[in-house]
Amino acid sequence: MRQFDLAPLYRSTVGFDRLFAALDGFVSAEQAPTYPPYNIERTAENVYRVTVAVAGFNEADLSIEVKENALTIKGERPPTENKAEVLHQGIAARAFERRFQLADHVHVTGASLENGLLHVDLVREVPEAKKPRRIEIASRASSQPVIEGSVQRAA
Repeated sequence: MRQFDLAPLYRSTVGFDRLFAALDGFVSAEQAPTYPPYNIERTAENVYRVTVAVAGFNEADLSIEVKENALTIKGERPPTENKAEVLHQGIAARAFERRFQLADHVHVTGASLENGLLHVDLVREVPEAKKPRRIEIASRASSQPVIEGSVQRAA
């Protein structure tokens, strides 16, 4: 009876788990909610702005929360007592929740609502201890390098 070593076949499949995880991520990214649309802009060095289209919402309908480096924007409109019959509903009036993962040392500095756009201003403040700094290389001033010369020995 012959025995075959199948271990080389199993070794050739190592790494496919990353490929499958990437494909999984691609599929789940397509299923991610796209409402409401948003922009992320850099307005200056270390200053950013998230703009979310929230037409039909007012300040009382919106909430902004930052927790553990995650910015969460929620919108919920109270039900309206409209007695008119809606023939076509094209304007989205549904509740939403949009999350943004913030980088380290990014803080929310303010928010404003104008013309149906919610602007959330962010600033990145890196502490001095975390910033790169230049280190001077000290040289010995007392000892000059000798390139050529004669050595004098005491007799």
